[in-house]
Amino acid sequence: KQWYQRRVAITAGITNNLRMSDLLGKLDLTAAGVCLASTIFGVAVGYIWSTRSSGKQCCNTTIKKDCDKVVDVVDMEDLGAKTCYCRCWQSKKFPLCDGAHNAHNARTGDNLGPLVVKKSE
Repeated sequence: KQWYQRRVAITAGITNNLRMSDLLGKLDLTAAGVCLASTIFGVAVGYIWSTRSSGKQCCNTTIKKDCDKVVDVVDMEDLGAKTCYCRCWQSKKFPLCDGAHNAHNARTGDNLGPLVVKKSE
């Protein structure tokens, strides 16, 4: 006998006015209810998780959003001895780095940093 059948037999012996089939029916409905509730809960959690973790996620949330593609051109003559370019899309001086990646790294545990261009000596 299964564990639930032994338990039903004990309960049926204590309560003589219930039939075994009644108790088995109730156990089956209870188990079905638990399975259905668990399934619905799992689907809901999966749906919420997938909508928050997938779909359209943009790195660039503020810079030149009216353009199809952000392109910046820099002449080599305009570079100083060292120039730092933003790679996190959070800089207020984009395309130049203003250190905004430091706050992003502290918040997320990421390791973003700028692109540093130096003139050779």
